Amino acid sequence: MTTTSPTTAPPAISALGLCKSYGDKVVLDGIDLAVPEGTVFALLGPNGAGKTTTVQILSTLIAPDAGRARVAGHDLTERPEGVRAAIGVTGQFAAVDHLLTAEENLLLMADLQHLPRREGRRRAAGLLRRFELTEAARGPVSTFSGGMRRKLDLAMTLVGDPRIIFLDEPTTGLDPRSRRTMWEIIRGLVTEHGVTIFLTTQYLEEADQLADRIAVLDRGRLVAEGTAEELKRRVPGGHIRLRFSDAAELEAAARHFGGAARDLDELTLRVPGDGGVPALRAVLDTLDDAAVRAESLTVHTPDLDDVFLTLTGHGTPDTATEMAR
Repeated sequence: MTTTSPTTAPPAISALGLCKSYGDKVVLDGIDLAVPEGTVFALLGPNGAGKTTTVQILSTLIAPDAGRARVAGHDLTERPEGVRAAIGVTGQFAAVDHLLTAEENLLLMADLQHLPRREGRRRAAGLLRRFELTEAARGPVSTFSGGMRRKLDLAMTLVGDPRIIFLDEPTTGLDPRSRRTMWEIIRGLVTEHGVTIFLTTQYLEEADQLADRIAVLDRGRLVAEGTAEELKRRVPGGHIRLRFSDAAELEAAARHFGGAARDLDELTLRVPGDGGVPALRAVLDTLDDAAVRAESLTVHTPDLDDVFLTLTGHGTPDTATEMAR
C-alpha cells in the first residue's frame, strides 16, 4: 500500500449526499466520500450495489439526482470540463480497438487529447516501455492476451497525464499473474507519480493489497469505511491463540480468561479479542500477573471476506448496523 497519510493530504475527490435512481429503483442513496490526493481508495460491493454508477457520476458520464461533489478541485456540475481534463477512466472491459496496433491505439488517444504529433509519439513510446508492450507495439491488438489488452487500456488512459484515475473493476477476467502485474502498475502510478486511484472491485484481496482506505457499498448506501485492518477488527471472530507447554499451564491460564475456549489436545487457549495492541497488551499483562508462561502466541483477525459477507449478506442486519456506526 502507499505511504501517503490520508489525514494530511488534501482531497482529490469529495462528495456529499450523492443520490441516483432509475424509476422506482434507488441506486445511490445519499453517499458521502472523501479521497485524499496520492492515495488508493477502494469501493467494494456486490453486483448492483452502485459502484459503477458512482464512478459514472464522479467522472461526469451521468448526473446525480441530488448531492454535490468536487473532483480535482472542480465542482462536478459547475465545472465538468475541468473534471474531465484532470481524470482518466478505465472501465470493466478493455476499450481498445482490436483492428489497430497498440501504438496506433495510443496515438489515437493522443489525437483525441489534441496533443501535438511529436508529443503524442513521445508519450506513446514512453507508455509502451512502461507497460512492457514495446515488442508488441506494432502487432494487432486482436492477437493480445487479456492481460496485455488490460495493460494497453490503462496505458491509453494515461496518455492525457491524468491526476485522478477511476478504475472500475480493472482486473476482471485476468489470471492471477496478470492481476498481480496490474497491481504493481497501479502501485507505481501512486508511489512514483502521485496519481490518485479510485478503484472499484469485487476482488477482496485486490482491495487489501492496494487500498489506503476501503468503503463498502451495499444497496446504494455506504455501510462501513476504514483501512483494511480497521474493517477486519470490527468483525466478530478475532482472537488471540495461546499455546502452552503442558496442561497445568493451560488450566492455570484458563482460570484468568473466562470467555476463552480450551483445546486440551493442542494445549491452546483461544481468547476473544480484536487483535489490536490494547487487547494483546491486556492478555500479556494478565499472564504476567498470574505468573503463567505461554510457549507461543498468535493473533487471528477476520479477513476482508468476513467483512464483506458480514456487511452485505443481509442475513445479520444487527451486526452490519453495529459495524457501520
